[in-house]
Amino acid sequence: MLGRVNHVAIAVPDLAAATAAYRDQLGASVSQPQPLPEHGVTVVFVGLPNAKVELLEPLGEGSPIAAFLTKNPDGGMHHICYEVDDILAARDHLVASGARVLGNGEPKIGAHGKSVLFLHPKDFFGTLIELEQL
Repeated sequence: MLGRVNHVAIAVPDLAAATAAYRDQLGASVSQPQPLPEHGVTVVFVGLPNAKVELLEPLGEGSPIAAFLTKNPDGGMHHICYEVDDILAARDHLVASGARVLGNGEPKIGAHGKSVLFLHPKDFFGTLIELEQL
């Protein structure tokens, strides 16, 4: 069911500073900031040869990243995203096996313009999992 790792997401308290660190200190190629109000975040993607790193900053009231940063003020790993061939089949298989899909269980459109779902971290050893349709 799982394909390759699409990205690892890191919540950051200051997106501009994090972007500069990846670009200037690590020499990485970084995207322009992209606000995603429906997800409550602004994102920047760091391009790597085999995957991406997604830097997340809170956007708007009630951002899930704001709550994460309250517990982790310096930031930290927020989730890992795996690609799947068929997000609805993956969801149905996971639900049948007892996994919990966050939200209403229906895919939303993510930062790459593709359908995404999130799986409850308590079902995956403390790690929030994002699935992204290929």
